Amino acid sequence: MGSLVGHVIPGIGFFLIGLWHLVNHMRLHFLHPKSYISLPWFPTSKIRYVELFFLMGGCVAYIFMELFVGPARHQPLDPDGTIPSHHLRNFEHTNIALSLFIYALFSFILDKIQPPAQYGLTLMLGAIAFAQQFLLFHFHSTDHMGVEGQYHWFHQIVILVSFFTTLLGIGYPKSFLNNFARSLSILFQGVWMMVMGIMLYTPEYIPKGCFINSVDGHSIVSCQDDEALERAKSLVNIQFCWYLIGVIVFGVCLYLGLNKMLAGKVEYQSLTTLEDETQKRIKVSSFNEPIAMLA
Repeated sequence: MGSLVGHVIPGIGFFLIGLWHLVNHMRLHFLHPKSYISLPWFPTSKIRYVELFFLMGGCVAYIFMELFVGPARHQPLDPDGTIPSHHLRNFEHTNIALSLFIYALFSFILDKIQPPAQYGLTLMLGAIAFAQQFLLFHFHSTDHMGVEGQYHWFHQIVILVSFFTTLLGIGYPKSFLNNFARSLSILFQGVWMMVMGIMLYTPEYIPKGCFINSVDGHSIVSCQDDEALERAKSLVNIQFCWYLIGVIVFGVCLYLGLNKMLAGKVEYQSLTTLEDETQKRIKVSSFNEPIAMLA
């Protein structure tokens, strides 16, 4: 991940998943406001598992890039089989991708088997993936005192929002606002990762008094003195506030736009009795009924 491409490509993935969830939660809520229940992931009518396949494929590709394509020797280990210090971050990044892959894989398996605890287990796996992502960024081998560390601190805040809203989804499956916040936080993760990649690895965007320095084959932003470092950190703070406002405005505008598009198409009566349908989806956690809603 220690490059422009290594941040931007995963960032695009998070952005697309977050946008996909955001649009589908809104559409599901607009069309079925009385029977709305959230989903951990959204199947489609033609290719049911396209979201999970996209996530698993992206994780596998990312792990392969981090461990075998990115390193100069095209493998992350020393000749004696140990992990060199400058490749620790590669393994940290791949563990994040691995936890997301496990979430997607078991979401697929749980949907095939459809046990009674399918809904809760799927969200729990998602929460664990976000928890591991937070811990690995929090205890990252990269220096947290510099400019990159400031970006990482703000990234951790967004990850925590994804984590807590995912946990809350287990107990509050009917809360649209909780799912709105979770989807927006995943989207924001993608946006912030792309911002990190562009701002940390493009020489033209390095703050005044700072420069890109190569350490153990990794590009790191260093500053000439404490004043330049504090200025650079303050600029990161300002950037985060601007992008946070921008993402919130985007989410609310998207909500209002879809509300206008779907006005008059709201369905207040489901195919079966509303109460029976709701209870069935809470207890059995089947995804079959929401597919019809999304068709």
